[in-house]
Amino acid sequence: MSVNRTDAELAAAEKSAAVRRQIKALDELLSSAALLEPLSFERLVVPPAVARFDPGPLGVAPAAPSWEAYAPVRPAGLRRLISRSRYRRRLDRARAEYENARTAHLRAESQRGRALTAAKAKHDREVTEGHARAAARNAEIAWRRLAFADGDRESVEWFVDRAIAASTYLKVFPRDYQVSYQPKTVRVVAELPPGSIVPAARAFRYVASRDTIEPVPRPDDEVRQRYRRFVCSAALRVLHTVFAATPAEVVDTVEVSGCIGSADPATGKAVRPCLVSVTAGRAAFSDLVLASVEPVTCLEYLSGVVSPDPFALQACP
Repeated sequence: MSVNRTDAELAAAEKSAAVRRQIKALDELLSSAALLEPLSFERLVVPPAVARFDPGPLGVAPAAPSWEAYAPVRPAGLRRLISRSRYRRRLDRARAEYENARTAHLRAESQRGRALTAAKAKHDREVTEGHARAAARNAEIAWRRLAFADGDRESVEWFVDRAIAASTYLKVFPRDYQVSYQPKTVRVVAELPPGSIVPAARAFRYVASRDTIEPVPRPDDEVRQRYRRFVCSAALRVLHTVFAATPAEVVDTVEVSGCIGSADPATGKAVRPCLVSVTAGRAAFSDLVLASVEPVTCLEYLSGVVSPDPFALQACP
């Protein structure tokens, strides 16, 4: 087997593995929601970032010059009498070089000391500013928490927005969403990703006769069914996220609509069909076992509506 063929087969295997990971993420979009810790005001509190001061190279003082490294070797015996004047000249040069090195060392140490002082002062300022930012942020969180408990519309919308953002979704969902609040009711309108989120290939294979990597097509019916299942899972997951993060005194009902921006194939004009819509009360929703439900059936159980063919951007009835 050639090296190129081996590389191509490995590349096909990697592309196939990526497809399996995407399908697994789609399949687990709803069931994985129950494993996530819901957002709380406590989790929004920001601890001050107090980084330890690290002076780096500035914290290391170079060793001072040593006279022993410069002193010439004193001649001994008869050589001492003959080389006395030469030794004195060497000694004088060595002393001059040593003094120059000492002066340069003291100058460098003075510069290092000033740089170290400036770096420490900058770090201290950053720590002070970090504490101030954290304090201001936490003061806002505390205010928001009180307003949220009183059912303040803007604060409830602010918190629910962050709860949805904090939930771990597929990278493409939700791409955009709007949150609105009326007493005891949250409404979320989310932008859904297109049907291409479902891989059109089941796997990839290397075809030696054509020396190419080709997709193994996924049946069109399966793509459409998986996308419809995803649309329902997405709506149910938003319901779960909002209910899990809010108390019954503030939110008792959640309405979710999933839409998608596109162009009308007949007119070319921008359209935004609603592909899924569901309204659930807390009591009915809390009775569900999300890890075990079938998303389309569950949505219908909650009297929600879903497009007969979301993949074709057919609006729900």
